[in-house]
Amino acid sequence: MPATASRTSKSSKATTLEHERALAAAHGVRFIGAADEVGRGALAGPISVGVTVIDIQAVTEFPQLRDSKLLTAAKREELVQPVRAWAAGYGVGHASAAEIDQLGVTGALRLAGTRAVAACAVQPEAVLLDGSYDWLSAPEQDLFDLLAADREPVGLHVPVRTIVKGDMTCQAIAGASILAKVERDGIMAQLAPAHPAFGWEVNKGYATAAHREAIVALGPCDYHRKSWNLTSSTGKDEGKPTGLKAK
Repeated sequence: MPATASRTSKSSKATTLEHERALAAAHGVRFIGAADEVGRGALAGPISVGVTVIDIQAVTEFPQLRDSKLLTAAKREELVQPVRAWAAGYGVGHASAAEIDQLGVTGALRLAGTRAVAACAVQPEAVLLDGSYDWLSAPEQDLFDLLAADREPVGLHVPVRTIVKGDMTCQAIAGASILAKVERDGIMAQLAPAHPAFGWEVNKGYATAAHREAIVALGPCDYHRKSWNLTSSTGKDEGKPTGLKAK
């Protein structure tokens, strides 16, 4: 199902349930999902997608929610349990570095998002997606997809509405952002002791000068995205879609 897009000019840090309520009204549904990604721009580690699902008939305002980038690590961790209690359902899904190399950024985002939704106790009937590019909806199946019955199904078949800077304005997206950020940061911190030269406990797999220098000196490990240019100043693969920001 094609996504619709919404743009906002608000620069305030306040978040509301305005977009969530509007999407529910537009489709006559009750359970609204919200999704945000973390780790798209990293050189190492997974792409992670957080999802929250709210019951529009029962949800209460949660004005303390902010985009995860605006919060300290301690504050993000403090908010994890309240976000889980606030949401009717939640989940975080990941796509590994090897899956990113195999599928590309868009495919890996879709895979991680599908896994996040599958982990939710309540399934969304429509979804708000941070950004301007819909990487979450299921692509049209081709003959090879139809024949590959054992392939993991990816992508959603419910309405998806993209919201530019949605993590700055939508409470449900902000909550999803927090869950994804905390879980991915935890993964990188757990991996760091086995690969101390890369400094993942600090850079979380992103492209710092020290991280690049370690890759040049030691070569990439299994958690690096081998299809990426890991040692140049750009650190970008050439196949990722526009309209997505690194987190």
